[in-house]
Amino acid sequence: MNDELQGRAVHVAAIRERAEAEMKAIGVDDAFIGHLVDTFYARVLAHPELGPVFGARLSGRWPEHMEKMKSFWSAVAFRNGAYGGKPVQAHVGVAKLTPDLFPKWLELFSTTLDDIAPNQEAKAWFMATAERIARSLTLSLFYNPALDDPALKRG
Repeated sequence: MNDELQGRAVHVAAIRERAEAEMKAIGVDDAFIGHLVDTFYARVLAHPELGPVFGARLSGRWPEHMEKMKSFWSAVAFRNGAYGGKPVQAHVGVAKLTPDLFPKWLELFSTTLDDIAPNQEAKAWFMATAERIARSLTLSLFYNPALDDPALKRG
């Protein structure tokens, strides 16, 4: 059993090292992630549709949210285990959160990356990741399998 745990630890360490090397190669470090999160969420708050949803949900808790988002993106980019939250559960029951806000979130994220990403490779990596996250959250929060029922589509 001990050999199995040691082997797993070596495997996890190799994944982290590979992720760190990949991020370094495209100019991504902790400072960039902090700048991305700070810039993006400042824009979210100023956005006419996203701002009220985020502002209402996070009123009085913005510093904690910002740290959580920095941990989240660090964990995703560097595969370092920095984030231990539950994104789907965090978004359940958010007042006025609708599926049509996710494309707006992605558009704002893309514009932010246009302005601050160190290069196109970094932008492409973060956008592909953000699109997967948005798709996953949208499906988890709003998908209704009954809508795929062929009997309902006939009418």
